[in-house]
This record gives sequence, C-alpha cells and structure tokens, in this order.
Amino acid sequence: MLLPIVYNKTRFIIMATRGTKVERKSVNSSQPYEVKYLAEKLGVSSQAIVGAKRATGSNERSDIEKYIKEKSKSKK
Repeated sequence: MLLPIVYNKTRFIIMATRGTKVERKSVNSSQPYEVKYLAEKLGVSSQAIVGAKRATGSNERSDIEKYIKEKSKSKK
C-alpha cells in the first residue's frame, strides 16, 4: 500500500491514511480545545460536554450532540 507523500521544503512527509476519521468522530476530554470547540458549536459550557460524555458513556461526537440537543428540547 502506498501512502500519500507531501513535499516540504526540507523533507518528505508521509501522511497517515488511517486513524484520522476515527479521531474526528470522538471527543477527548484531556484535550481542552476539543471540548471547547464542541461547547461553542452547541452553545453550552465545557462542563455540559463533560457531563454529556458521562451520561451517555460514550466519546462519540454524534452521541454527545444528540444528548445535548435532546436535553435542551426537554427544558423548553
């Protein structure tokens, strides 16, 4: 299997073809920028994102978004 190569000024960089999609689908609590991004996207606090992760028992971004949206609908 050939990997895509990106030419940099000083070196060749072999780009990963696996793992990138999995990384985008999950939210890592130990990476504050991921939690902050999702919190801003959904209009909630970072604590709400961490709470949603605990409540759903999942790191999947789609599960967390779904939980937050359902919770906000039930408040109204």
